Amino acid sequence: MTLTTWFTFLAICCLGAMSPGPSVVVVLKQTISNGRGHGLAASWFHAAGICLWAIATVSGLAIIVANSTSLFNIITWLGAAYLVWVGIRALMADREASLNVGKAGQATIMQAGIEGGMISILNPKIAIFFLALFSQFISQDPSLSDQVIMVTTATLVDGLWYTLVVVILSQDRMYDAIQKRGQLINRVTGVALLILALRVVMP
Repeated sequence: MTLTTWFTFLAICCLGAMSPGPSVVVVLKQTISNGRGHGLAASWFHAAGICLWAIATVSGLAIIVANSTSLFNIITWLGAAYLVWVGIRALMADREASLNVGKAGQATIMQAGIEGGMISILNPKIAIFFLALFSQFISQDPSLSDQVIMVTTATLVDGLWYTLVVVILSQDRMYDAIQKRGQLINRVTGVALLILALRVVMP
C-alpha cells in the first residue's frame, strides 16, 4: 500500500468514525452519566469490535482474491455501488443524526465497555461498510502487511476518535457544537464516498 493510498484510506476511516450515530450516543451517554473512565472503556471496547469486523472483512477478501479474481471484481463493483448509495444518503440527510443522550444509570467500567463493544459487534452496517470500503483498497495480490495496516488503521482511528469525544466533546458546550455540525459531517462524508467510488470507474 502506497503512502498516498494509505492517506486516502485513513481519511475515509476518519470520516466514517466521525459520522454521528448510535456509537457516539453510547460513548457520550457513558461519559456524561458515569464519568470519563466509563466513556474511555466504551470507546476502546467499541474499537475492539471494529477490529474484529476489520479482520473478518480483510481476511475474507484476501481469500476471495486468491481463489477468484472475477468474483473479487464483482464485489468491488458492488462495493462501489454501495458507497455511492451511502454517499447520496449522507448528502441528502437532513440532520438525521440527532444525538439524543439519555441517562445511562450507574454502571461498572466493564459494563460500559461491554456496551460499547456490543454496539459495534452487533451492527451489521459496519460489516457492510467495511466490505464496500476494503474492497476498494485491497490489491489483486494482497500482502499480510497491507492487511495489518488496514485493520490497525481502522481500529486506531475509531478508538482515538471516541477518546477525543470523551476527553473534549463531552463538555456541554462542545457536545452542542458537534450536534449542530452533524449535517456538515454528513455532507463531507457523502462527497468523499462518491469520490472513492469513482476509483472503480477511473482507476
